[in-house]
Amino acid sequence: MGSISVSNDFSSFCSNLRLSDTVVSNIRTRYRAITKRINQDFWESYSDTSHSIYVGSYGRGTCIYTSDVDIVVELPWSEYSKYNDYSGNGQSALLQAVRNSLLKTYSSSAISADGQVVDINFNDGVKFEIVPAFKFSDGSGYYYPDTNDGGSWKSMNPKAEIDAFNIQNSITNKNLKRLCRMIRAWNSKHTCTEHIKKEHSLIWLIIAYKFLQGYQYADKSYTYYDWMSRDFFQYLIDHADQTYWLKPGSNGRVYKEYSFKADAEAAHSKCLEALDDYSKDYAYCWHQDWREIYGTKFPE
Repeated sequence: MGSISVSNDFSSFCSNLRLSDTVVSNIRTRYRAITKRINQDFWESYSDTSHSIYVGSYGRGTCIYTSDVDIVVELPWSEYSKYNDYSGNGQSALLQAVRNSLLKTYSSSAISADGQVVDINFNDGVKFEIVPAFKFSDGSGYYYPDTNDGGSWKSMNPKAEIDAFNIQNSITNKNLKRLCRMIRAWNSKHTCTEHIKKEHSLIWLIIAYKFLQGYQYADKSYTYYDWMSRDFFQYLIDHADQTYWLKPGSNGRVYKEYSFKADAEAAHSKCLEALDDYSKDYAYCWHQDWREIYGTKFPE
């Protein structure tokens, strides 16, 4: 169709969403420094790889240039006993202990502890979210602290979730993770607050997983990505009233915090415009349609 190439343009778009080699290298260096600091203070070890794993979008391989880096740092069970026996909010005290450890490496202005994580904000815009946790004896998951409402312990199984995503990504010819990154770009462009972006980035990934499970073009090439975009947003519309979703691999519930139906309808309508522009060989309009949906990482 003239100067339009669905395959080439969506391939370029997906490449543009990936982190640069420099950013990946910086993340690896910081991950090791954080891990080593925690191991020194809690395990009497100088290892820069033991007792920590990437989780979240970075661990799943669905991160884009706007993503945070989430890591779980495993602590000894003696620390659980210590903070579980606190008369006050032991979970808050635990986060402060992890923060104090990291203060030996990073400045106080860059580190904060709140909710369930310790944040480190780097001056290049990359943010690490560190979750201290205690591994179950059978290795099936972790307890982690939640400081809200007086403090409590919650459970998670990030490895099972990552494994489920990797299996489905293989089944779908790597389309699952690419679709997830595309959705994150759409979410980043159209969602107004960082809180909603963060909360719903996980819901989009779960919905993408469910969508591709029954999608007839789930394992097709980039040539089908315009149709896949249209059909995904229709799937969002059709399931907009669902109140919660189950995480693949662990079945943990993730609740919807706001209605995304209007956003999905707008994106779906723009997809239809793009398909119409393609049929008319309106190259400029076609590219602008997709840039309106996904942002400036889509080629002009």
